[in-house]
Amino acid sequence: MCRGENSGFPRTSAKARRVVNGCTTGDPVKALVNKGKKTGTYVGRVSVRKSGSFNSKTEAGTIQGISWKHCSLLQRADGYNYYSGDSVSSST
Repeated sequence: MCRGENSGFPRTSAKARRVVNGCTTGDPVKALVNKGKKTGTYVGRVSVRKSGSFNSKTEAGTIQGISWKHCSLLQRADGYNYYSGDSVSSST
């Protein structure tokens, strides 16, 4: 994807794919943080930063600034959304 000019031709080059320590934006990861202000276990999709820290979007909200050292990759982002948790039953 890139910006286009008035006639529809590309104005810039396409965005480069960003990979930081084996993770890309959108990969589901599990982060186990043992000490510090963000202590806890977080499961969610990541947004990578060049600095090596990630933002993790979880059900509770966005956790910013988690180091790549605390994250373990659950699955590569392949364009599908996966739900992990309790099954939802319909009461009719």
